[in-house]
Amino acid sequence: MATLIPAIGSCTSRMTAGERRLAQRLERKLDGDYSVWYDVPVGPKQTYPDFVVMHPRRGVLILETKDWHLETVRKATRQYWEIAPDGGAPKIVKNPLEQARHCALEVVRALERDPQLVQPSGPHQGKLAFPWGHGVVFTRITRRQFEAAGLDEAIAPDYVVCQDEMLEDVEPEAFQQRLWRMFPHAFGGAMPLPQIDRVRWHMFPEVRVPVQGRLFAHYGGVDDVPDLLRVMDLQQEQLARSLGEGHRVIHGVAGSGKTMILGYRAEHLAKLHGALPDGAKPVLVLCYNEPLAVKLAGTMEAKGLGERVHCLHFHKWARAQLVAYGQGLPAPSLPRDAFFADMVDRVVRGVDTGHIPSGQYAAVLIDEGHDFEPEWLRLVSRMVDPATNSLLVLYDDAQSIYARARQKQFSFRSVGIQAQGRTSILKINYRNTRQILQTAHLIAADLLVPEDSTEDGVPLLQPVSCGRDGEAPVVVRLPSFRAEAAQVAKRLAAAHQEGHAWGDMAVLCRHYAQMEECASALRHKGLPHHVRKGTGSFHPADDTVKVMTMHASKGLEFPVVAMVGAGHMPSDGEDEREEARLFYVAATRATHRLVITASGEGAFAQRLDGVAVAA
Repeated sequence: MATLIPAIGSCTSRMTAGERRLAQRLERKLDGDYSVWYDVPVGPKQTYPDFVVMHPRRGVLILETKDWHLETVRKATRQYWEIAPDGGAPKIVKNPLEQARHCALEVVRALERDPQLVQPSGPHQGKLAFPWGHGVVFTRITRRQFEAAGLDEAIAPDYVVCQDEMLEDVEPEAFQQRLWRMFPHAFGGAMPLPQIDRVRWHMFPEVRVPVQGRLFAHYGGVDDVPDLLRVMDLQQEQLARSLGEGHRVIHGVAGSGKTMILGYRAEHLAKLHGALPDGAKPVLVLCYNEPLAVKLAGTMEAKGLGERVHCLHFHKWARAQLVAYGQGLPAPSLPRDAFFADMVDRVVRGVDTGHIPSGQYAAVLIDEGHDFEPEWLRLVSRMVDPATNSLLVLYDDAQSIYARARQKQFSFRSVGIQAQGRTSILKINYRNTRQILQTAHLIAADLLVPEDSTEDGVPLLQPVSCGRDGEAPVVVRLPSFRAEAAQVAKRLAAAHQEGHAWGDMAVLCRHYAQMEECASALRHKGLPHHVRKGTGSFHPADDTVKVMTMHASKGLEFPVVAMVGAGHMPSDGEDEREEARLFYVAATRATHRLVITASGEGAFAQRLDGVAVAA
């Protein structure tokens, strides 16, 4: 069974009857190594073929679908056809095979600019290294009608699938043979996975994943094509493209691409609702951590969507609501936690009394939803415009490092989120190497025992490594925290010498007090760095080493991460399970290299002793 993107259940409403039948045949009659895209823009000009079919050995096929009856066609030549849809006035259209060919050539030209996708030598040097084809599917014209009407003079018969060749009982082999005939040439071997990913990278720009942690980065012309590239995997892409209207919940492990899918969804909704006549309501993206909100906001600004997509951390949004609608702020003298609690209560009261309007946003997307209190989720779910009812919540209970947000009896329905039948699960960790994930498990294994839940509840997912191998994390035992800071500075300087940019590195500290010691060591070494001390002090685009707490790092990722203070975790009076969650979150920020220093004799240091190395 082929993989259809988007999932057929999410796009039948916009399919014609013939497209729907063809989608069903492609999905059910093709083998599992086929991938099929329906009505997805392709290539640099973002043209919309009806279907794109890809197979590792067969190549890429572009299909144009026509629901015309025979009597619809008045005249047919190799260039243009005269048709009268539904008996209406005749009109001239391009030959449907030429439509498919034009779209296919746009794709081929883009792919041929990539040296890794063409034949390097021989008579076909510079041409694609795999087959490509194009064809037409007439869903209401039989083969006999096609030939009797002389349409085979306008379109070569091998480039056509007719109504009676795509019936429900058609043999899979016969159906596939019809498609294979649309390839004019068969050459080359099977496309390896890296080559398939390169093809998808060029054909579908929205599925690109930056290699060095630059979430949602842009690439312009062919000169910007990196040697190493990443794209969403097919499950991620299918999920991202299949998210329909209504309330949706995605449960995903750390590094499974949740934030990437959120970015895709936010961009899609912004363009969708921005194109509407009354496109005044923006899309709201909320998260708990301020650094993640800053990074997401910068991404949307870079895409020119800053006015249509508002990315804020929850408390900044709550404060903005009070200010915008004249509700008054809490007393500044209140303790920090009480201040923020009162601020949220004031917003809730404002919405209840009608002083703060509900339904302000075309859509609301919540990242790191596991860090939200139930009352917060109940509040923001009321901010969705009932006309769109578009709400997306991303969740991973294993990363819930703020204990207030975890409740054993929590259900989404209890906070107004109607996600029954609309939940998805992502278990594969793509961010971390197998070695980094194994090291995180040394501390957090007890937390990652999977727990089932009702669809309306919160399951605990066990991460599955994608199998990407890398260097083993380095655990260094040292006599003092000052020695830890010096060791980190030394190793980051070496990483820079190896080619890592300063902006690709982060130092994650358990406590605020540790950040200054680390900053001092970095200054002593002459390493450019920035200490994230509080709201407004995170600048992800700067080419500096980011020094921040483990808590503040949630939702972010860096190729090189140094964790300090692990030897003192957990400290006296701290819950070991909560500290293990925090360690797991911090360790899984690293995409390529993880350095852990430990100078204490805490429980975590003892668990890491088996992998420790000499300084």
